[in-house]
Amino acid sequence: MASASSFLSEEQFLCSICLDVFTDPVTIPCGHNYCKNCITHYWDTNLRQCPLCKKYFKKRPRVFVNTCLSDLADHFRKLENSYKQEPAKPDEVSCDICTETKLKALKSCLVCLASYCETHLEPHQRVSAFKRHKLIDPVKNLEDIMCRKHDRPLKLFCKTDHMCVCQFCTESDHKLHQIISLEDGCEGKKAELGKTEAEVQQMIQERQMKIQEVRHSVDLSLEDADREIADSVQVCTALSSCIERSQAEVVDVIEEKVTTTRKQAESFIKELQQEITELKKRSSELQQLLDTEDHLHLLQNFTSINTPPPTKDWSKVTIHQPSYAGTARMAVAQLEKALGKEMEKKLNDAELRRVQQYAVDVTLDPNSANPHLILSEDGKRVKKKKKRIENRLLPDNTQRFSPYLFVLGKQSFSSGRFYYEVEVKDKTRWNLGVARESIDRKLDSITRSPNNGYWTICLRNGNTISMYYAAAEPAVILSVREKLQKVGVFVDYEEGLVSFYDVETGVNIHSFIGCTFTEKLYPFFCPGHTDGGKNLAPLIISPVNYRD
Repeated sequence: MASASSFLSEEQFLCSICLDVFTDPVTIPCGHNYCKNCITHYWDTNLRQCPLCKKYFKKRPRVFVNTCLSDLADHFRKLENSYKQEPAKPDEVSCDICTETKLKALKSCLVCLASYCETHLEPHQRVSAFKRHKLIDPVKNLEDIMCRKHDRPLKLFCKTDHMCVCQFCTESDHKLHQIISLEDGCEGKKAELGKTEAEVQQMIQERQMKIQEVRHSVDLSLEDADREIADSVQVCTALSSCIERSQAEVVDVIEEKVTTTRKQAESFIKELQQEITELKKRSSELQQLLDTEDHLHLLQNFTSINTPPPTKDWSKVTIHQPSYAGTARMAVAQLEKALGKEMEKKLNDAELRRVQQYAVDVTLDPNSANPHLILSEDGKRVKKKKKRIENRLLPDNTQRFSPYLFVLGKQSFSSGRFYYEVEVKDKTRWNLGVARESIDRKLDSITRSPNNGYWTICLRNGNTISMYYAAAEPAVILSVREKLQKVGVFVDYEEGLVSFYDVETGVNIHSFIGCTFTEKLYPFFCPGHTDGGKNLAPLIISPVNYRD
């Protein structure tokens, strides 16, 4: 496209006062042209003369609107603005009229089926016939809005075939179909889009929540890792201290043996030095007698000096050499034993601390309790009453155990991890663990085993011989060093793990591993029969005292 300067001189349209394109140009008597505001302001502050030819006027002259120059200045300004527009980018709609540099389209016309830049859009804003055209934001491929069969604008929507049609389509292929305007069709589709958008938003929220869940899982994993590192450091520090103590003890033993040997040697040396002193004295006296010429003196002292002074027989005296050969081996053996105890204690404490973080508040469910059981008001204690309780006093619902002395916790768990502690001291019989929701609560004979939905450990004959065992098929006898006072129960639903702990020592008593859980799990309690009055103490759900 040729520039404006190829057929118009820019200087022709510049006011000599403001040096910009004329705005409301006027002509003064000398024939020169200025912006109306510019010349008015100039005469207000200067002499009444022409700024160019300096012609002086006795009084302020009249100015005349230059209509022709005004139109030319407006046209020149629009041309200049069009050349200042940036070319259309590859992803932008370009003007269909521009021949050289394609400028960015400002609007598209649905009647002309063309897109226009600001300059070429001007007729649609000025000419009456064009003003009636439908203008929209610029779009590419305007031919897509034309019916390929009839070459007419797609102005209608067929609800029967769900497609846009032209007027001729409604008289041929879509004659008996339900036809509506594009606006009405858009309203219906917008309603559907609204529903879809709501579903998408719901999906976004669900995935954002899943992201939070995943991040929370990572945070929990990091916390577990930090605790594991802290526990490992604590265990290693304790083991290191144990090794240092054992090393110090070995050194002390060896040094004590060395000290004893040194003291014995020093004692012998001191005694020998004393005897040497006496012998040297006797030797000097003998030498004097040998050298004397006084025969009388020699004979008078011969008897008392001729014999050596009394001394110890040192031929059988030896220094006992202590043996160090077994010291290191004995120290290692003792160290291994000490390390084993220390490591076991620290690892037990660390493991118990890890499961205690999943402690939950468990209370007993009176609706599941056998009628012969007594529950405390706070739902934390259960025992069998001494005298028989009539069944009629309690409603016999499907959830209540009968005839076995069982009761479940109110709380159920179908995912994650949970832990609780039960005090069992002063009892000779009990049964603890978890049970699945679907267990039959009315059977006359129940085998408590994982196959039947029970994961428990038991105590029997606890008055004389405390026999602890895991209820399985066959039963697993448990090795328990001392009578249990408090038992911790831990469940990892996803891992299929049920573990029992001696809370006093932190020792893992038993674990059911590789379990498959597919329904809700409930804490399970059985205080056992009174055992002739020996088993009257209750099972007590106790608060968790977290280990340091």
